[in-house]
Amino acid sequence: MSTILVTGASGNIGKVLAASLAKQHQVICMSRKNPGLELPWIGGEFQSFEDLRKLDSHKIDTVVHLGSVTGGCLERDGIMVNVEGTRCLMRYLIDRGCRKFVMASSVATIGLQSSKFRPQTVPIPDEHPCLDRDGYGLSKFLMEEITKYYQRQNEQLDVINIRLAAIFPDASPWEPAGIRPVGDWGVAAVSCMPLSDAVRVFTLAAEAAYKSGVRIFTAVPPKVWATVPTAELLRNWWGDEVDLSHFQKPGCEFDSIFDVSRIQQEIGFVAENAMRLLESKQ
Repeated sequence: MSTILVTGASGNIGKVLAASLAKQHQVICMSRKNPGLELPWIGGEFQSFEDLRKLDSHKIDTVVHLGSVTGGCLERDGIMVNVEGTRCLMRYLIDRGCRKFVMASSVATIGLQSSKFRPQTVPIPDEHPCLDRDGYGLSKFLMEEITKYYQRQNEQLDVINIRLAAIFPDASPWEPAGIRPVGDWGVAAVSCMPLSDAVRVFTLAAEAAYKSGVRIFTAVPPKVWATVPTAELLRNWWGDEVDLSHFQKPGCEFDSIFDVSRIQQEIGFVAENAMRLLESKQ
């Protein structure tokens, strides 16, 4: 039985994930607010070495790092928490023998929160370059770069960065989109999935067989969260600026805007609950 640290344990994903992981693992929660679970809880901030020292008596095998400031944050807060905070957390845990890191990143790394965003190619690959204009996506991209930096120093580290889009409660799913004007976060809104799928992807990543290196996976459903074919939706947004020919191939008409083949191949994740919801809508 491994010992897993979950940061951001009082958040929507963190609470459910920590409780779920505790069925098979020893779980330690870290967050500013008490998550209210019958699990060990460290109150504090992961960007504070003084707070991290509260973990000194625990041997951590794996961390699932969910704690962050999210979209719409100030540029300064994104850098101080998402980048410097990740550096502090990794430095502390590496020095104490932790070798597996599962990090909550975001599809915002590519810059999609701006209505001016245009991807270089679609479906968008896992390591599409950062084209962010607003600060939040940059902070998550730099967080991923921090994980690469530490893995170069410590080649035995196993790091998985999970790029999430929007997450909604299972009990109140969002309606899939039809044709509408392009807007900020538009790509994320048509790549959303329920909380249960988010919990499952972090569980699979935490329990995946050890593999040294840094991997970046986009965790969204394999089908677009929309009631119209993907090419029709995107042509309304981007005209002829982006090559949409992939979505005109037979069987690909409702494919996700993102390439999700690697996450399925390497850790076996498919957003199954999202797909069940979509079956009744498309």
